[in-house]
Amino acid sequence: MLLGEKIKRLRHACNLTQGELADRCELTKGYISQLENDLTSPSITALVDILAALGSSLKDFFAEDEDEKIVYTEEEFIEKKDEGLTTNWLIPNAQKNMMEPVRINLSPHSQTQQDVPHEGEEFGYVISGEITLCLGKQKFVCKKGNSFYYKADKPHYIINQKKTEAVFIWISTPPTF
Repeated sequence: MLLGEKIKRLRHACNLTQGELADRCELTKGYISQLENDLTSPSITALVDILAALGSSLKDFFAEDEDEKIVYTEEEFIEKKDEGLTTNWLIPNAQKNMMEPVRINLSPHSQTQQDVPHEGEEFGYVISGEITLCLGKQKFVCKKGNSFYYKADKPHYIINQKKTEAVFIWISTPPTF
């Protein structure tokens, strides 16, 4: 890692000139220029002062930047098959996130397992077929192109009462699948 390059990026992000950064740290503009061009290395004290002026810290500055995965391919999905039900986790290891999206393929005359009331909310979108959302004592029919959204504070599950497969996206927050 090139310290100078990283300092320069931070300085630009703060919209500071080399002179302005130097003034805030009681250093010279020439010294900041040498640092940014990796012609010299700062003392720990100077680096702490520079980072403080840039709104950062040693810990943040030297933390390894993990590339956050943004796009997932179908090959990365995790699939689980039960009787009449196929669940595809669209984001592997999503239980560490705030939301957990799954794609459900529900065979004719099948249902998901009943979920007990819990903290959080759930959302779904029907891609094909028709499902019945059972929420507490109420039932809601959702056809292709319909979506649903509810607080998960009642027992809930989904039934496919038709003769064709139903496919839908189901997102839970926090993760529960």
